[in-house]
Amino acid sequence: MRYVQLRAFHYVAISGGFSRAAEALFLTQPAISDQVRKLEEEYDVLLFNRHKKQVTLTRFGQQLLEITHRMFDTEQQALDLLSESRALRSGTLRIVADAAHHLLQILGKFREKYPGIQVIMRTGNTESVITSLFAYDADIGVLGEVPEGREFDMLKLNATPIIAFVARTHALAGTKSMSIPELAKYPLVLRERGSKTRQKLESTASSQNVALRPAIEAEGREAVREIVASGAGIGFVSEAEFGQDNRLAPILIDAPVMFMDEALICLRERSGGKLVRAFWDVARELSSAD
Repeated sequence: MRYVQLRAFHYVAISGGFSRAAEALFLTQPAISDQVRKLEEEYDVLLFNRHKKQVTLTRFGQQLLEITHRMFDTEQQALDLLSESRALRSGTLRIVADAAHHLLQILGKFREKYPGIQVIMRTGNTESVITSLFAYDADIGVLGEVPEGREFDMLKLNATPIIAFVARTHALAGTKSMSIPELAKYPLVLRERGSKTRQKLESTASSQNVALRPAIEAEGREAVREIVASGAGIGFVSEAEFGQDNRLAPILIDAPVMFMDEALICLRERSGGKLVRAFWDVARELSSAD
């Protein structure tokens, strides 16, 4: 087994094909194919299913990819350490968040301090945040409930209760608070399954023998917001994420308080990366100032 063979395998796996891997490594496609073939022949394994122009990982290939992810990420960390003088002047930091709202102040301060760093931001629910971190598709995650286990480092940002909200034109606009049984009588706009907000709501409702049935199920917080603003039903969000929107009116939920904790998380094995640590330090500084 040689380094070049593992590198060829890794790039074919993450690029989705031999041609793209060749472009990423500035090599020819035959050279990449030859390295992967030699690796398979030497250990008598099949790493890719090859059907016409489709290339997919075998089960064994998926297991090997988990190892090479760690291997090449460690290599990048070593490069960052050796290139410390350059590490914070350029580079890309990838963040996936369940809501960008919690990062606005941190992002502003980080960009002010490290203007050469490009930040790529994506949104997703709790499940997709964790999946992205484990797949090395993101460096830092932001989510409403920290997963159990020792794989993650965590920095708590805040904790706010879940509230209901309706359009200003809705008949319930101006209502101060409602119980869950009362809310359940109206059309509800709920997040997709996998959302912690929805899970906490359904758990509390279940403890009161109430079933929350969505009239509309929407993927993403912004989609829920726009649907509710149209007057189509009642939505739910953490108080911190409600923000300032003149189209919407908040309603407190008369039930045991359902707190949504918002936290930064990253894989512990990647917490030593220069960019991750720099972002973490900015977040910690702002958090302690509050």
